[in-house]
Amino acid sequence: MDLLNTLVDKGLRRELPTREEALAVLATSDDELLDVVAAAGKVRRQWFGRRVKLNYLVNLKSGLCPEDCSYCSQRLGSKAEILKYTWLKPDEATKAATAGVAGGAKRVCLVASGRGPTDRDVDRVSKTIEAIKEQHEDVEVCACLGLLSEGQADRLRSAGADAYNHNLNTSEGTYGDITTTHTYADRVDTVQQAQAAGLSACSGLIAGMGETDADLVDVVFSLRELNPDSVPVNFLIPMEGTPLAKDWHLTPQRCLRILAMVRFVCPDIEVRLAGGREVHLRSMQPLALNLVNSIFLGDYLTSEGQAGQTDLDMIADAGFEVEGAGTTTLPEHRAQAGGGCGSHDGGCAPCGDAPEAAAEDAEVPAARTDLVAVRRRGAGTDLAPNA
Repeated sequence: MDLLNTLVDKGLRRELPTREEALAVLATSDDELLDVVAAAGKVRRQWFGRRVKLNYLVNLKSGLCPEDCSYCSQRLGSKAEILKYTWLKPDEATKAATAGVAGGAKRVCLVASGRGPTDRDVDRVSKTIEAIKEQHEDVEVCACLGLLSEGQADRLRSAGADAYNHNLNTSEGTYGDITTTHTYADRVDTVQQAQAAGLSACSGLIAGMGETDADLVDVVFSLRELNPDSVPVNFLIPMEGTPLAKDWHLTPQRCLRILAMVRFVCPDIEVRLAGGREVHLRSMQPLALNLVNSIFLGDYLTSEGQAGQTDLDMIADAGFEVEGAGTTTLPEHRAQAGGGCGSHDGGCAPCGDAPEAAAEDAEVPAARTDLVAVRRRGAGTDLAPNA
């Protein structure tokens, strides 16, 4: 298939595909799926071998968010019956993080609901970061606290944070349909603040919110232009009690095509399979390891994932290996130079214009609400975490 050969060649050279090529990946048929996975897998192995980085989420503050993000169970007005609690103390958060590290996690992601942190919140999180680093010197700590104000990224960096996560989530053109209490530009600004402070930027997307193929390509190209070190790909978990509870647009095959497209556009960037993999990929999760080089271990913020040991068994059974703490995740050229496509200096600008999105004829899959389990263990409870 000429398209796939072209994309493999470009991926091995760290060259940006065109928008038309990215769209063509999403338009491939199910009969071509294994060819697509094999092609993107060549690019993944070129830059990351067969290593899989494990990340572990600690929800520092759950629920009661004033923002109206339609996909989120913690949003303003959410009827989802999730755990709700205020800030975990540093020792509580460290205990939760320790469970993830014991399970093999190399990075701990500290997340808090809300529009963005106050200066007092930054002090709280800084103490938590310091407590975790004191017990686990080699673990990477990523903060995810919402929109940052001036100077807050520097303070987190000084406290020992290694990275900051703030996802773009969807394309700029459709962002207002998903969230009205802040803008797409606000999110871009926060990612850039994190980068300016010397934090490793982590920014990704959510697929399955009714977006078109063109929307998916737009947000992935925008991410490539921002040049984060890691791109988490979430698949919408349609939680009861949220506006998107009935949005079941994804099949395992479509999820794999989306991941392949992201890998071709971001060949040497850490691509992380994030929320929703168990719900939408189901038994095809191992195939996704040929496309991504990073996953979350155990549970998510407000929903449960599969057992941590099942994650580890899946990685081993698929012929991959857990990345050790002493291994640098990113390829040497990115770790030292801070990004760029390899064809010229600096980040790549998007190429070409996206054609009009074709009407989707695929039948919408039936809702599988039985696959969504609200988290009732770990942080904020008296029960042991899943790791």
